[in-house]
Amino acid sequence: MSSVYRPRRSVLAVPGSSRKMIDKAKGLPADEIFLDLEDAVAPLAKQEARGTIAEALAEDGWGDQIKVVRVNDWTTEWTYADVVEVVGRAGAHLDAILLPKVPDASHVQALDLLLTQIEKANGLEVGRIGIEPQIENAIGLTNIDAIATASPRVQTLVFGPADFMASINMRTLVVGEQPDGYDRGDAYHHILMTILMAARAHGVQAIDGPYLQIRDVEAFRRSAQRTAALGFDGKWVLHPTQIEAANDVFSPRQDDYDRAELILDAYEFHTSAAGGGRGAVMLGDEMIDEASRKMALVISAKGRAAGMKRTTEFVRPDEK
Repeated sequence: MSSVYRPRRSVLAVPGSSRKMIDKAKGLPADEIFLDLEDAVAPLAKQEARGTIAEALAEDGWGDQIKVVRVNDWTTEWTYADVVEVVGRAGAHLDAILLPKVPDASHVQALDLLLTQIEKANGLEVGRIGIEPQIENAIGLTNIDAIATASPRVQTLVFGPADFMASINMRTLVVGEQPDGYDRGDAYHHILMTILMAARAHGVQAIDGPYLQIRDVEAFRRSAQRTAALGFDGKWVLHPTQIEAANDVFSPRQDDYDRAELILDAYEFHTSAAGGGRGAVMLGDEMIDEASRKMALVISAKGRAAGMKRTTEFVRPDEK
C-alpha cells in the first residue's frame, strides 16, 4: 500500500486497441489513465492491443498522470499474457495493474506473484507496480477486507457497477441511476460504504465506477457528488468532457481548503511552547483540538495534491 498520496479524482478509461485515443489521452488533465485490455477490446484484438499499449507507455508525451493497464480477469485465457507482455516490455513506465472481477484475495495474490517474477526477470524494482482490485460482484464485496490486505501492492479499491448490478439482479439497465421502484434513498449506499470502509480501514483509495451517459455532464456531476460526499477519492470518466467535472467534484472546496490550512497552522502554534502549550483553542468562533487537526489533515493533503493554493494566512495573536 503506497505511502505517497497521489490524487485519482478522475480516472480515464481508454481502449488499449486504439492508438489514436491513447495518444489523445496523453495530454488530457485526468489524474489517472488506464489503458484497457478487458471490456473495451474484442477477443480477436487483444494480442495486438498488448503491443500497442506497451509501445505507447514507453514513448514520450505523457504528463504526470498515473499510468495503469486493466488486464483481463483470471478466469479468462488472456490474463497471464496480458501481464507478461505489458509489464515485461513497459513495466518501467507503468504505475499499476487494474485487476477486474476480483472475487477473493487469491486473485490479487496471484497477480502479486506474477508481477514479482516479471520485475526480477527484467531488472525492475520489486513491488513498485501497484494493484487496483475491481469489486464487481457480491462475493467480491463480502471478501473485500481480505482483498484489500492481500498484497502490499494494493493501492485502490474500485467499484465496477455494471457487472455488480448484474450479479445481484438489480432491476435497471442504466448504470449509476436508481432502479425502478426504489424511490427513497440510494440503492448503492451499502455497496459504496462497504468499499469505502475497507479502503479507509486499510489505507487505500476508494474509486467509484463510471457513469455511462457520457453526454449528460450534469448527471455525471450529480453521480460524482454522491460518492464524493461519502468520502470517495475519485471516479472513472469515459469521455474527456467528464474530466473537469470529476476533478472539481473530488477536490476540496476552496473555503474548506483554506480553513483546513488555518486549522493546522493555528493548532501547531497554540500547542507549542510559544503558543502556550494548549490542547484545545479557539479559531474564530470554533474550538479546535486534535480531532480537528486530523480532519484538517485529510482536506489539506487532498488540496495540496491537487495543486490548490491557499488564499488566507494564519496570523499569530502576538503579531496582530
